[in-house]
Amino acid sequence: QICNQHNAEAPNLEQAFHRMAQTEPNLDHDISWFLLPSYWAKMVVALISFLCFANSYDGDFVFDDSEAIINNKDLRAETPLGDLWHHDFWGSKLSSNTSHKSYRPLTVLTFRINYFFAGGFYPVGFHVINIILHCTISVLMVDVFSILLGGLQFSNKGRRLNLAPKTSLLAALLFAVHPVHTECVAGIVGRADLLCALFFLLSFLGYCKAFRENKEGHHFSVFWVLVSVLLGAIAMLCKEQGITILGLNAVFDALVINKLNVLEFIQKLVRKDKLLENAGLLRKGLLFRITLLMSGGASILYIRWRIMGTGPPAFTEVDNPASFADSLFVRAINYNYYYSLNAWLLLCPWWLCFDWSMGCIPLIKSVSDWRIIALAALWFCLIGLICQALCSEDSHKRRILTLGLGFLIIPFLPASNLFFRVGFVVAERVIYLPSIGYCILFTYGFSLLSKQAKKKKILAVAVLGILLINVMRCALRSSQWRSEEQLFRSALSVCPLNAKVHYNVGKNLADKGNQSAAIKYYREAVRLNPKYVHAMNNLGNILKEKNELQEAEELLSLAVQIQPDFAAAWMNLGIVQNSLRRFEEAEQSYWTAIKHRKKYPDCYYNLGRLYADLNRHIDALNAWRNATVLKPEHSLAWNNMIILLDNTGNLAQAEAVGREALELIPNDHSLMFSLANVLGKSQKYKESEALFLKAIKANPNAASYHGNLAVLYHRWGNLDLAKKHYEVSLKLDPMAPGTKENYNLLRRKLEQLQKKGG
Repeated sequence: QICNQHNAEAPNLEQAFHRMAQTEPNLDHDISWFLLPSYWAKMVVALISFLCFANSYDGDFVFDDSEAIINNKDLRAETPLGDLWHHDFWGSKLSSNTSHKSYRPLTVLTFRINYFFAGGFYPVGFHVINIILHCTISVLMVDVFSILLGGLQFSNKGRRLNLAPKTSLLAALLFAVHPVHTECVAGIVGRADLLCALFFLLSFLGYCKAFRENKEGHHFSVFWVLVSVLLGAIAMLCKEQGITILGLNAVFDALVINKLNVLEFIQKLVRKDKLLENAGLLRKGLLFRITLLMSGGASILYIRWRIMGTGPPAFTEVDNPASFADSLFVRAINYNYYYSLNAWLLLCPWWLCFDWSMGCIPLIKSVSDWRIIALAALWFCLIGLICQALCSEDSHKRRILTLGLGFLIIPFLPASNLFFRVGFVVAERVIYLPSIGYCILFTYGFSLLSKQAKKKKILAVAVLGILLINVMRCALRSSQWRSEEQLFRSALSVCPLNAKVHYNVGKNLADKGNQSAAIKYYREAVRLNPKYVHAMNNLGNILKEKNELQEAEELLSLAVQIQPDFAAAWMNLGIVQNSLRRFEEAEQSYWTAIKHRKKYPDCYYNLGRLYADLNRHIDALNAWRNATVLKPEHSLAWNNMIILLDNTGNLAQAEAVGREALELIPNDHSLMFSLANVLGKSQKYKESEALFLKAIKANPNAASYHGNLAVLYHRWGNLDLAKKHYEVSLKLDPMAPGTKENYNLLRRKLEQLQKKGG
């Protein structure tokens, strides 16, 4: 749909619109840089952006990838696709009190597609898509920067002209190789930021298409404005920041299309000037377009609010300590300090960390803190840039600085704590989009320096050096994101006060079986954050395994005291109390864990073990049955039911349970072994033999499997086979209980048979 501009100023607007290249200075004239055709410029940007992050393609699932992908049931085929629209990014129901409220169904959908085509959780495909997305975004940046730095102009055939090929190439390269983007590209969870950025840019470029000239002249396309709103909605369904593109489109329209002088407009607005309609903002077309953008944005936010529910996400003090400060002064000072840290990461992205919470950045509590200097520096620079953007007599300078500040600040607003509390202190991923504004300002600053410099080539070499350093830093940082061990250890030097860093290093070591080393890092995590219940729980678990039960109990008791609804800690406390033979307390701890987590199969399993120790067989069977109902593949619970029924002489019931278990878990060799024992006692030798052999095939080095099969043959009368498997069992485990005695009995019987035969 095309709308005509009927007001008297429309011809002047179009005339100015098409003479932009002649009436405004061109940044490319002032810099010494590569001049490439558009196609080659995009190829260079794509290649370099690929080289920066290519070595992350075969990385593992790391950090948040486990929760967002591996443990996210929304990726699996059995979950209906419709559930994605009612769940948050991590697979929890949005209506749940524990939901993160991060609503990104389109990002989760791409993960699901990755999972489907890979046939499981194989990270290579996930990483490759992330790298391709970043390369695509970087290529689009060439077009975006050519508009932001050179203006918007179309040829007579309606083709957009690139009026700043050098500066747009430089800005796109700066964006492509910025090390702060590593988290988004090398971390699979960063897919949300990449997809959001992709549709964010497409929305902007779509909005620009609305002003393409056609045969009739003086037109803009309502269709492309609506397409831009739709793409903005899609961006928001990938990540919340996407909605900010609608505001940026409005800013672009006012500054570039309508040549609005913001300071002049504000002055006229304050004076209630009668000439306000000539100031640009009240032009019919602009008002109509802004109304479309605002209406679209309001509708999108309302729908998002309705889906999410009215309750905000629940964050803890360790996630964002400044937001929990009682003093407004402390909150304001620390928020501004966080802004300065984000700015520093854009300027000098050398110290990068996967997590900046939990004491990494201590709170500023007084004006005597030297870090106040960072705030002063930030606002000194911002105020200086804002003044130039508003007051400069050079309209070209005003436009570029305002656009640069707009793209720097507006996409950052959702992460600023100004409108709602966020769940982090500093997050490198949230400055993926704001870095567009940084690249604009850097490139414009470079052009100003080049204009003054006598030796422009030296300045160009310096910028080339910055690009090269950033490429190497990207390659190094993306290699650190390849595995959790490298990622977590890289953070120790950046955030040594961050308890979560030490916790993650410890957890990684514990997962690899190095529990002694893990203890050191868990203890440091608890020292840095004495209320870190997850570190206490994991440390208590390791101490429990090492039979240091007293300290384990103290840690776990403290954890549940700090967080009374911490179900895992209650269960582990019950296990320790059971080991200390304090059975009543253990039972109470298990039931408390189940109270706080209704569907807790592992806790029912441990409760069953407690009841078995107390000879409460019916209660034990009920507990294990609950575990298998909640988790049908819970092999240990099935096994314990079979063994208990076998030991109490209920062979028919034991056989029924064993067969039920094997139907659900047909390849579990331990279940085959347990059922084979029951069948052997029931004198179903042939079926028992088949199960024993199948179990041995799956696990040939289990001495007990060979030993019990030998007993079966012994009972059955197949003495030679019995002798063979006794010998294999003793070879695997010479100390196997009962096997040596049975073997000696068999040998004596064979000797007697030989004597009789002789």
